[in-house]
Amino acid sequence: MTRLTALKLSLALASSWSACAMAQEAQSPQGDDGGAIIVTGTRAVGMQAAESAAPVQVFSEEALSHVGQPNLNQALTQMVPSFTAQTQGTDMSNFSLSARLRGLSPNHALVMVNGKRRHGSAILQVIAGPFQGSAAPSIDLIPPDAVSRIEVLQDGAAAVYGTDAIAGAINLILKDQTEGGSFKVTGGQYYNSEGELFSASGNVGFKLGEDGYFNLTGFHRRQSYTSTGTGQVTMADINGNPYVNSAGTYPGQFGSTNNYYDPAWADLDLNGINGGQAKSQLNLLFYNMGYDFGGIELYSFGDVSRRVGYAKQGYRPPNRICGSATDLTTCFGDTGTFGMVPQQKVEQKEYSLTIGVKGEASGWNYDVSTTYGSDQNKIWTIGSAHRALWIESYLRSIQPGSTETPSTITDAYDGGFKLSQLTNTLDIRKEFDVGMAEPLTLAFGGEYRRDTYEIVAGDYASTYKEGVQSFPGYKDVDAGKHSRSSKAAYINLIVSPVDGWTVDLAGRYEDYTDFGDTKIGKITTRYDFSDAFAIRGTASTGFRAPTLAESFYSTVNVGPTSAVLQLPAGSPAATLLGFNSLRPEKSTNFSAGIVLRPVPKLAITIDGYYIKIKDRISATASLPAIQGGQPVPGAQNILAAIASTGLVLDTGLQTLGVASFTNLIDTETYGVDFAAHYPVALDFGKLDLSLNANYNKTKITDNKNPALFSAQSESYIEDASPEYKIVAGLNFSSGPFSANLRQTFYGKTSILVRSALTAAAMNGQPLERDGVVKATGITDLELGYDFTDFVTFSIGANNLFDKRPEKPKLLSGVTVLPGQSPYENGSTAWNGYYGHGAYGSAGGYYYARLDFKF
Repeated sequence: MTRLTALKLSLALASSWSACAMAQEAQSPQGDDGGAIIVTGTRAVGMQAAESAAPVQVFSEEALSHVGQPNLNQALTQMVPSFTAQTQGTDMSNFSLSARLRGLSPNHALVMVNGKRRHGSAILQVIAGPFQGSAAPSIDLIPPDAVSRIEVLQDGAAAVYGTDAIAGAINLILKDQTEGGSFKVTGGQYYNSEGELFSASGNVGFKLGEDGYFNLTGFHRRQSYTSTGTGQVTMADINGNPYVNSAGTYPGQFGSTNNYYDPAWADLDLNGINGGQAKSQLNLLFYNMGYDFGGIELYSFGDVSRRVGYAKQGYRPPNRICGSATDLTTCFGDTGTFGMVPQQKVEQKEYSLTIGVKGEASGWNYDVSTTYGSDQNKIWTIGSAHRALWIESYLRSIQPGSTETPSTITDAYDGGFKLSQLTNTLDIRKEFDVGMAEPLTLAFGGEYRRDTYEIVAGDYASTYKEGVQSFPGYKDVDAGKHSRSSKAAYINLIVSPVDGWTVDLAGRYEDYTDFGDTKIGKITTRYDFSDAFAIRGTASTGFRAPTLAESFYSTVNVGPTSAVLQLPAGSPAATLLGFNSLRPEKSTNFSAGIVLRPVPKLAITIDGYYIKIKDRISATASLPAIQGGQPVPGAQNILAAIASTGLVLDTGLQTLGVASFTNLIDTETYGVDFAAHYPVALDFGKLDLSLNANYNKTKITDNKNPALFSAQSESYIEDASPEYKIVAGLNFSSGPFSANLRQTFYGKTSILVRSALTAAAMNGQPLERDGVVKATGITDLELGYDFTDFVTFSIGANNLFDKRPEKPKLLSGVTVLPGQSPYENGSTAWNGYYGHGAYGSAGGYYYARLDFKF
């Protein structure tokens, strides 16, 4: 589609209904006042959110409908203060954006669908930063229109649902209506006309016989590229002027272009050359069904999805693919004139299937289920070239008598990933009248889980020497299939000794084939002094084994003039540097809070928490061996480890390093969650007010090897998440008109960034500095109008006032040679924004949506 096409389509569809406007009843509130019946965080039946002993946040279908971008990551980050979504990715992480609860790893949050564990992503986040190491489920592959509500439990989840749920559990409850449906068309783009998005989504419910249901959701979304910055440091200065007046070799300068520079490069149109958001197209189907055979219900749900995406890679200058770096006539194709921007193509195929039966026998309730999930990703580099093959071919072509024409491949299959998870569960529950204020609930059950993870090798061209430009394929030494299985058993006891007092005890035992067994537990209690005031608290423990991807992933992450080897912990090369095999991490959690209902309909909850993690699994920042083209102190050991892998790297690298996963740190996380909701009935409509906030701080209490887990690595753990996030919401409806206003306040985020210059060139100034994204308020606004009882048109904006993160600061007091990055973070893009902020760097986004109900 051309610019504005998607937005115009929504507007055009809406205009066809403008003549038949009719009033419609006020919309239901988007927040929850505590009256919703929950199934997460308790095995008692009929529990309301406001009565829960552990804090559970509930978000309705209505709340999900007022988010501009149609994906659940965006919905949750706008509604859950402790939820921080990855705003943009690099390379493959573009196609599996992650999210964190309470500033912990994405791997610490358990994602469930209808109470059943969701399989993880085959894509491992390896680019340095706060989301590094994530192999968590891709929430983006669950269409918002398939979801009836979302329940978020953040305390005591590990003992109830799985030992790895240290930060909590997110349970997505699917729709199960037996009639009617909806269809939505959404179009939008960023204020600068980039990132155009179009989506279409439909949901329909059917009745199966007399006592069954079948609910189906189809979803399509396609979005285009965004870019960052205004050009390339290697090509021209910040104003677009050439560095020198004549083409030639300049010894000691222009290191990234082999000391050669041509002033004609400054005339190249490099607008949009620096990739941001990838271009992608996603199609998926999700179903939910069940049939009651008279006390025995057979149920099933699942999905199938396919995504194809294209991510722009780093710009290769015009003398990169050449027989001679100083003779542009020896270059491949037109790259000697324009340079090259390779692309990474990813094809993702994912599916899941759950089938189960539940019912009651002799007063015992049972639920038996099997879930299988699979995620497969194939990776290609396209629009590229193989530098070594071109140079070899060129050298043969100039030999006397040769008739060979220089050539190289342009596309290569780099390999891929496969992940699968099989989960079998048994849950049994019964209530006993033992003379207490409420019946005693006894629940117990078991789980068997088998996980597999496979790295698939690339083709010959992708693995020959350094591979094609931008993404070397996975070599035979990287490839392999790995598996593990685990068995678990749990018991849960819920009692109410007297009116208003609830005690919830749970214990869980898990046994892993590769990491042994563990026992964890929790105790949760709540006491209601009155209908207006209650206190509650939880103490629990957790245990997380490293994911298979964290243990075995191996590759080389490359840029135009940089390379970072990702070494599997415990591999021979990693062991040379002290990266031993990963161990499980253990956690201890405490929380305490109050529930207030000072006046009717006003619900307020305040909960404080403390999470201690021992031997936390974390990724390191790159440990540099080469910086600014020169070895750094300690480079010898790193270069020896790299050499031991046998890998062939590109020549002329200005930056070279290694990274791995470790258990080197212990951390403490503490914070406070606040939630308040108040619906107001007006003579002319309805007003729903909400205020949600989170304060969160993580500190490293022990770093066992600061040389390996550097200060930069520490900054990803301690400072990359905002210390506070406040979300104030106002939802107003009157007749056919509705308005939804949301104001989100983010605290500052900061990571240590490193200059691309050598230590000597910095003249005694620090190589690393704080890259700060300041505290910011982001405004979202949506206006809607019901043309009929069945048609609603909405327009809105996310980040209404077009806020952007800070740009990296320019270095001062040092000599920056032409072609070198003058930025404190070593960026090679002029005027780019920091990408580690809690909100995106693409700025304001506006959209239109047309909703049909039938």
